[in-house]
Amino acid sequence: MGNFLYGIDFGTTNSALSIYDEQKKEIIDTISIPSLIYFTETKSFVDGENHIVGEKAIDAYLNDGMKGRFIKSIKQILSRTTFTETRIHNKRYTASDLVMLILKDLKGKADDIIGEECERAVIGRPVFFDDDNTAKDTLAQTRLKKAAEMAGFTEVRFQFEPIGAAFAYEKTIKNKERVLVADLGGGTTDFTYLILDPEKVGSKDRKNDMIASGGIYIGGDSLDSAMMWDRGTPYFGKNTMYEATPGKVLNVPKSLFANICTWDKMNFFNGLKIQKEIEDYYYYSGNDPKFKNLITLVDHNLGYSVFRSIEKTKIELSDQQESDFQYHNMGIEIDEKITLNQYNGIIEKDVNKIEAYLTSFMETHQIKPEDIDCLFLTGGTSMVAAIQNLFKSKFPHIPLNSGDNFKSVAKGLAYSGYLFEN
Repeated sequence: MGNFLYGIDFGTTNSALSIYDEQKKEIIDTISIPSLIYFTETKSFVDGENHIVGEKAIDAYLNDGMKGRFIKSIKQILSRTTFTETRIHNKRYTASDLVMLILKDLKGKADDIIGEECERAVIGRPVFFDDDNTAKDTLAQTRLKKAAEMAGFTEVRFQFEPIGAAFAYEKTIKNKERVLVADLGGGTTDFTYLILDPEKVGSKDRKNDMIASGGIYIGGDSLDSAMMWDRGTPYFGKNTMYEATPGKVLNVPKSLFANICTWDKMNFFNGLKIQKEIEDYYYYSGNDPKFKNLITLVDHNLGYSVFRSIEKTKIELSDQQESDFQYHNMGIEIDEKITLNQYNGIIEKDVNKIEAYLTSFMETHQIKPEDIDCLFLTGGTSMVAAIQNLFKSKFPHIPLNSGDNFKSVAKGLAYSGYLFEN
């Protein structure tokens, strides 16, 4: 039997697991899956379960006509005290139960590769699960640890995700460097300033090399929400007028549309009261066709498919000057050209918040630009053009490096076996 350790990056959008062979002192494989779960409406799969995880969840959900229960961005509920459980097919699922399904899927795939069960894992976590809220942060890590134990891990350690990314980068350098790491994921943006030294790879004590860490609760999902609010919601009736009383015409409350801008708020429309209100707005709007799109969106659970189109636009604008924001389904017709300048304007507020936090982070920890030898960016959101421009303009004379945006954190976590020595 081998001596293996798993490094697990449980992400808002994607999750990855790296398998580290402690005898060979090398990573032998890294696997990744989308952080998605689909609970089918009726049928069971081969193993008798009525859920499926990862890439296959997308295919099954779309093939089933987007029925059943589709869950994404699970990581964001870990710190929410308002979320205790959700009921699916008359079964209660806590936050830990849902996360466990993804961790168990990753573990099963990895165990098949090594031919045995590995029960030791270093799991990544953001610097803050929730902006500077200690109680919520503790709750999130407790839930994540419970999920890992339920998935079959008996020994678990936690490591900040940007530190994991830094350790992956450390394997590629030849000289000691003072590095500012920015890990821009789906839910959070985390920073770590530390000293990396190729001669210390695998060392048991790295505490003195970790100088400062911090983070802000803004990520790729925030950018997608901004895009949905600015360019998506008008197609779902944000500007609809209705006759509140005879002769008195008002705009449908804008607050209604905030709930279609983030995935986890979509269940807002499940209540009978709000459904009745929506029907009334539609009737008193004179059956406005765009407001009808909102009813179609909610009734047929189309939220995820709309956000896929938004994400596609975001990705294309990472290396193009314009993209077509398109969505054609069940009478909902969206076909709008978005230029890079327009998109930058849409996400400007969130990008400015990231820059303001970074400035504050450096001032708080007395880090000057001349104290940084290298910038290392990782995470899918780091590829957004406005994010790249932020770092290039703020640090024009500092080299900007990046690794595998979706696997570098998991690899670095797998190199963090020293945590088991403490």
